[in-house]
Amino acid sequence: MIISSKENEIVKYIKSLERKKARDANNQYIVEGLKIVGEAVLSENVGIYKVIISESKQNDKEFLDILKKIDNNRIIIVKDNIFKYLCDTVNPQGIIAIVNKKNMENIKNEDIIFALDNIQDPGNLGTIIRSLDSSGFKQIFLSEDTVDCYNSKVVRSSMGAIFRVNILENQNLEEKLKSLKLEGYKIITTSLDTNNNHFDIEYKKCVIVIGNESKGVSKNIQDLSDIKIKIPMLGKTESLNASVAASIVMYEIVRQKFKKFE
Repeated sequence: MIISSKENEIVKYIKSLERKKARDANNQYIVEGLKIVGEAVLSENVGIYKVIISESKQNDKEFLDILKKIDNNRIIIVKDNIFKYLCDTVNPQGIIAIVNKKNMENIKNEDIIFALDNIQDPGNLGTIIRSLDSSGFKQIFLSEDTVDCYNSKVVRSSMGAIFRVNILENQNLEEKLKSLKLEGYKIITTSLDTNNNHFDIEYKKCVIVIGNESKGVSKNIQDLSDIKIKIPMLGKTESLNASVAASIVMYEIVRQKFKKFE
């Protein structure tokens, strides 16, 4: 059966997942696009609830390669206009999936952890998650006031990395950092108010905090710092995009790790 009405119950349910409240209540979220749905299907960490296909794409080879890996009772075909109604992008590719959120638990043996303090831009968060995955880091803490990591723009900009990074959201970051300090972690915050360049620090058993796009790391978190770092600015620009700054620090840590084996 091909669904053709916006009043269909499954269509209404999928549409509801655009709202954080519904995502939280149902413990599910939407992934959109051929590549990321393909990664979701192949990932052992992702539970697929439903895959929704646009009618005009149901017989395309790329789509059939994905669909053959899924039970037929999880596949829904909808009219093209209904599919577009369900999508967040202007030019949808013809496939979305509803996936179950993972039950995240703190990974106790991680040497390097990143934490985000009040990051608001979904693209920044998605890019940071993608950079974490690409540089080999496994875990990140998100403060209570950081944008929802299951926002469709975050999921899309993570390019599938959201399936591979352990994300602990809605954290009372101040209390979490105090707890980690008791476990022997150093707290490193990014700040303009320091002479410590990011490449002068040895990164070992530490939590690195990246702050809000315009305000930086909040004062109460700064006050918990063992070390403050900054990225040298050689031009006239005073600050960097949060995701760029986070990525630069990540790859400095990668450089230090590789240098040990030279």
